[in-house]
Amino acid sequence: MKTIKGPAIFLAQFLGDEAPFESFAHMAQWAAQLGYKGIQVPCDARLIDLEQAASSVAYCDELRQIADDAGVVITELSTHLQGQLVAVHPAYDVLFDGFAAPHVRGDREARAAWAIGQMLLAAKASKHLGLTAHVTFSGALAWPYLYPWPQRPAGLVETAFETLAQRWRPILDAFDTAGVDVCYELHPGEDLHDGVTFERFLAAVDEHPRANILYDPSHFVLQQLDYLAFIDLYHARIKAFHVKDAEFRPSGRQGVYGGYSSWVERAGRFRSLGDGQIDFGAIFSKLTQYDYPGWAVLEWECALKHPQDGAREGAEFIRRHIIRVAEHAFDDFAGSGVDAAGLKGVLGL
Repeated sequence: MKTIKGPAIFLAQFLGDEAPFESFAHMAQWAAQLGYKGIQVPCDARLIDLEQAASSVAYCDELRQIADDAGVVITELSTHLQGQLVAVHPAYDVLFDGFAAPHVRGDREARAAWAIGQMLLAAKASKHLGLTAHVTFSGALAWPYLYPWPQRPAGLVETAFETLAQRWRPILDAFDTAGVDVCYELHPGEDLHDGVTFERFLAAVDEHPRANILYDPSHFVLQQLDYLAFIDLYHARIKAFHVKDAEFRPSGRQGVYGGYSSWVERAGRFRSLGDGQIDFGAIFSKLTQYDYPGWAVLEWECALKHPQDGAREGAEFIRRHIIRVAEHAFDDFAGSGVDAAGLKGVLGL
């Protein structure tokens, strides 16, 4: 068994225009001061020049040195926003255009090509940084048709996933060449949002070995999916882990869909670690049991608590839950000393 690495923190939700949240060096120092050992870095120009990272090993060595000087390591790069744009239904064009470079906004084909190009750069950058996993979103073509009313036309979902697979296959191949796993965050709003949709995608990309999972139990609580059984089913594909809490408190007025309410008023909402309903003791036990190879990374999103408090409390919360694995079985002291030759005697044979 392996001891899970951590604690680490995803920097995206803390980025800002003022120190210490405006630069890679300052955020690395801030995370280390809070007790984190790793940082998950979004591919945002304020933190990393993705084109330079893809073309220059020296630049990546500089980033790693900055992190090392601060006392942390880079755990993964994130392209959630770029991955989202690999596939966008027209209903979301206006809202998602803001995620893209200005010169491709308003042009769906150019935007998708730009997003795919960004993913290919991220594969090279991850390799240059010595990383083994990368976290992202899948994008979505079929999401507006999640609830079948009016009835979905025959073949709609199949066509959506075939198209999604066609767009992602060259990206997966590039990450395979780089020796890096693509870990999709299974998330409402994405075509890959639960086990069934992940399996559908996996079949469409011919069980591609680099198509893997960023496990985040908070999204499963909000969908009312068994987040512990999920680990039993998909542990071989879980290569990244967001430690994020959530709660689901349905009422006579609202349930999973939330009634268009704000996050504060929703039946299902994200919470800071320890403030929600998720059994992280069981999660860390299962991931340890199945030899999860990666990091435990805080993703802070809470409708109530201040982010600085969530970040400060999160480091210690994760540290408490990491299980340092035993080097030998607890009952080794009581071994009988019977060798292979004596086994038949023990069985009375």
